[in-house]
Amino acid sequence: MTEEAKRIVELLNKEPFKKNYNLISFHSLGSEQLLQLLNDVFGEIDPDQNGDIRDEAPEMRAQRTLTCIKNLKYVPPASTDVSSFRQGIVLGEKPVIHPILSYLLTNLAALKTRAYLAKYLVKLQVPDELLHDASDGQMQEAWTKYLELQSHFQDIHKELKELKTQSHGTSEIKHDIKTMEEEKENLTRKVERARKKAEGTPEMAEALQVAQRMRKEKERGEDLQRKIQQQRRLMQSAEQRLQRMKQQVNEMKQTGSDAAPETLVARMEEENKLNRYLVEEKIPKEIEMKRKTITDLRHVAMEPVTQRDLTTIENDINDTTAQINRLVEKRLVKGNPAKDKLAMFRQQASILSHKKEAIAETVQQKREEAAAIERELSDKRVKLQELGGEVLKGDEYKKYVAKLRIKSNQYKRDRAELAELRSEHGVLSRTEAILQKIHGHSEGQLTAAESRKGVTGFRETQDELEKVSAMKSELDDMKHRTLDDMSDVVQKLHTVISEKKAMLAPIIKELRPMRQQCQEIAQEHEERKTQYDSISAGLESNRAQLEHSVAALRKEVAEYDGRYFMNQSLAKIAQAQLDRANQEMKMYTSGDKKKSFREIYNRKIQEQENLTKTLREQQKNVRENHETDAKQMTMWSDLDTLLQCKLRLLQQRRNDVSRQKSSHSSALSMSREGSQDRMVL
Repeated sequence: MTEEAKRIVELLNKEPFKKNYNLISFHSLGSEQLLQLLNDVFGEIDPDQNGDIRDEAPEMRAQRTLTCIKNLKYVPPASTDVSSFRQGIVLGEKPVIHPILSYLLTNLAALKTRAYLAKYLVKLQVPDELLHDASDGQMQEAWTKYLELQSHFQDIHKELKELKTQSHGTSEIKHDIKTMEEEKENLTRKVERARKKAEGTPEMAEALQVAQRMRKEKERGEDLQRKIQQQRRLMQSAEQRLQRMKQQVNEMKQTGSDAAPETLVARMEEENKLNRYLVEEKIPKEIEMKRKTITDLRHVAMEPVTQRDLTTIENDINDTTAQINRLVEKRLVKGNPAKDKLAMFRQQASILSHKKEAIAETVQQKREEAAAIERELSDKRVKLQELGGEVLKGDEYKKYVAKLRIKSNQYKRDRAELAELRSEHGVLSRTEAILQKIHGHSEGQLTAAESRKGVTGFRETQDELEKVSAMKSELDDMKHRTLDDMSDVVQKLHTVISEKKAMLAPIIKELRPMRQQCQEIAQEHEERKTQYDSISAGLESNRAQLEHSVAALRKEVAEYDGRYFMNQSLAKIAQAQLDRANQEMKMYTSGDKKKSFREIYNRKIQEQENLTKTLREQQKNVRENHETDAKQMTMWSDLDTLLQCKLRLLQQRRNDVSRQKSSHSSALSMSREGSQDRMVL
């Protein structure tokens, strides 16, 4: 509770409240001040709640507060009763108000949004008989339109939130625009300066054309570099796929070589059954459960669960548990559960279904883990290739250096050849331009001739036919090669399968009696396990009842012990008081009254009165002699000052004598003169 109060005080001292509270002042707040503070917090969340609580009736204030709490989705503690909670809201009790303040101040920003949405999304309280009255068409139409507007508001609010999260700030956009404008101005100035410098240069037009062609060639070179990089990445991914496919082929070959056809078929059937179970039974059940959970969560989000609802749910759970225990006890009383074959089969079916679900979940989890491991392996391979592969050592490093030298020489030759090619590129580009021009002219003449003869498009059609015929011949060759390869693979597989059948025949014969024995042992295990589960369920229910009764009895014993010790202490206190009263009575009635408490206290009172009288007389004397004593004190102070002055003069005279260092006689006379000094009053 103290930590909660500290957090509340800390949040109230910040913006926007600035209450300047401490723990003492916060705990000293009265109920009305606490309710006003709660209303101020409500007003910060929803401005419509601002106001003075003294101007509002307590019933209206309590109703408004409860409505606000409901709209803000506050859930009271589980141990709080509904009636006591409402009473605490009305009376401003600290155990009720403090948790509400902590919830509101901790989630202030989110609650502001929720309060804003509550104005438009909380449905109006309309009686059901009016809503379901078919004769009132206007009411039905208005209610339908009201619900449509609420739905439209929700959609618009969601779009607004998405736009706020996706859009950038206006300040950033302005800064980017300003930066781009500055860059544009800088580039414009650079272009103007370059143009002014180049105005007097001879053959400027040709130089501009050369620069333009050079820029285009650079862009083309950069584009080619990007394409080369892209092709390299594609090649790496293709190599990775090839490696994976090779690995899968090797695994399939190994699996096919290690297993018989019956085993492969059985494995495929099991995998097919597993996938069918996942698709037809497990996944639809999970989807239905998820949908039901989402529906329940939406219902809870729209209408918060109150303490009454929680109490009802807990009562239902307790009733259901008690009913289950009663049914189990009845079944145990009626007969031996081991002889109930139907119950045994039911339990076996339940156990098998649970095992089936567990195995399916395990298989699905293993598949996900295998996929994740494969992805991680491919990433590691890519990183290894990017880093240059494995580290070379010894002879491999020497071979690598030799290859590198060969490549270096080849690079030098290629660079020289590239320089020659670049020199030829200018001539070839010009030649290409001329040829393109001639080709265009020839194309125009050919098209005109075709149009004159009435065979427009003949040349394009002939080219397309030639391309199609070439593609068809290539496809036919590929088909023939593929069929031959497939026939070879099938023949090899038949050979391997026949060999594996012959090898696995004796092992299968040995395995059949072992399978039958395993089934018998498994059946016996299931029967024993069924008996164990039945007996365990009965014992567990009895143990739970006994533990409950033992806990109740221990609680009762603890209460009685507490009452016993409390009564015993009260009895001892009362006996001591009684003994003291009897002793006082005996002393008062007997002749020895001096030892009684009454006489002792009377004597002490008389002594204190005499002391008070004496002190008052002393006070009177002090007041009467105050002025005389003050004057005398002043005179003594002056005398002390005079004596101090004479003492300082005497010390100064002695110091002067010692500095002069006169003769012994003069020193004696000085000491004699000093001895003749007298103090005169």
